[in-house]
Amino acid sequence: MKHTILIIITLLFSSMALAQQTYDTDFTQTHVMKISGKTKNKAGHLVFNGSDQLSMQYTTPESEYFIIDGNMVKINMDGKKAELDSEKVKMVKLQRSTLLNCLLGNWEQAAQDNNADLTVSEEKGQRTVLIKAKGKVPRGGYNSVEMTYNMADGKMTKLVLEEAIGVVNTYEIK
Repeated sequence: MKHTILIIITLLFSSMALAQQTYDTDFTQTHVMKISGKTKNKAGHLVFNGSDQLSMQYTTPESEYFIIDGNMVKINMDGKKAELDSEKVKMVKLQRSTLLNCLLGNWEQAAQDNNADLTVSEEKGQRTVLIKAKGKVPRGGYNSVEMTYNMADGKMTKLVLEEAIGVVNTYEIK
């Protein structure tokens, strides 16, 4: 029994270590619209403090941003600017919550919020976490979210968000 408890504790700590809770790094983004096949490549810098503060400042194209500051979500993308209170806009609340929970390693909550199944696999020094919708996706939710972590240092190296509307965003994290 003691051996089993030690294994469970070790697995819990290794899972937490694989969900690094702060980031200050560069990223690239590939944005694909499935219906049209149009692709946009972007790049920038990501800062995440481990709670509800996230900043993605784009260098390509310059001056674009995506910021979560508490309940507020501030966006300047593709020539469109918006400041949205996630407590007032249900779709934004779900997207904000999913993104923050994925970065924090709260995968179970992200799966529950998106009416999705959660699977975790390990292969060749990487852990892959897949959140895949079971059926109808809530408005603003994701068909799937896939995260890849380097098991040696716990850092997320890739995040793929497939929106219900047919947009796929792939973030490669440096």
